[in-house]
Amino acid sequence: MKNEYLNENRVSLLEIWIEMLDKTLNIKGTLLSLATPVVMGILNVTPDSFYADSRKQNEAAINDRIQAILSEGGEIIDIGGYSSRPDAAEVSPEEEMERLAFALKILNTHYPEAVVSVDTFRADVARKCVEEYGVAIINDISGGELDKNMFATVADLNVPYIMMHMRGTPQTMQQYTGYTDMMEEIMLYFATKVRELRLLGVNDIILDPGFGFSKTVDQNYFLMNHLQEFGLFELPLLVGISRKSMIYRFLGGTPADSLNGTTVLNTLALMNGADILRVHDVKAAVEAVKLVLKTVNCQLSTVNC
Repeated sequence: MKNEYLNENRVSLLEIWIEMLDKTLNIKGTLLSLATPVVMGILNVTPDSFYADSRKQNEAAINDRIQAILSEGGEIIDIGGYSSRPDAAEVSPEEEMERLAFALKILNTHYPEAVVSVDTFRADVARKCVEEYGVAIINDISGGELDKNMFATVADLNVPYIMMHMRGTPQTMQQYTGYTDMMEEIMLYFATKVRELRLLGVNDIILDPGFGFSKTVDQNYFLMNHLQEFGLFELPLLVGISRKSMIYRFLGGTPADSLNGTTVLNTLALMNGADILRVHDVKAAVEAVKLVLKTVNCQLSTVNC
């Protein structure tokens, strides 16, 4: 596969959004429409996530964060108990599950209708979260590479599965940024894994190209410029660039300074086919969705658009 084809087959913003109209996720028997892109709010219950303000470790902080996500328009809460930043410490499955369980009990008690995804690459942790706490979606940064039981577990649980592209582990991933043809390799990675999941009977698959994982700053921007290519799979596309180093290493500053850059890149992602935005700042992302949707509507008509 050569990337030149994209220049010959550029599609309009309107065409991209028309393709989104048929996309849905089966959430416990109820279809969640992706006709309008949805925002996934991040709930980190770790002490060492790369963005310090996102770390929530006591009941009050977790409860406040959940309320903020939902009140600002987030439709999915993504909860993680294992930091995937490059220099993060290893966390045992037991400790990861303990962190997750603490927050999931709060969610189940006070927000039983919330749609929750669990950010884990461990099949046993994912199973417990789904079976014991009613989690609706599994979000796996390793695409099944770090736990060979993950695909079978997802199939058995019959829940939507977010599959991200990454090489190596969170601790080693930035050692593996050498590609002959990055887009070709990522597309083949997904094609192989989607086929394997389909053969196991998995219906709801979401692709995450893995911004910041096994990619240099320049490679991340190259990837952003080629998001339309993932439309070939006709699957929901998740983009997670919130306050990442691709922003502050290029512009200068820190994660705390990177909201504006995040919003700009989220807007570009929406204009190139993103169905789900995974973010720290829900209100800003929801507004980006609304403004892009307004732009799309005004392609159809100049009257009451």
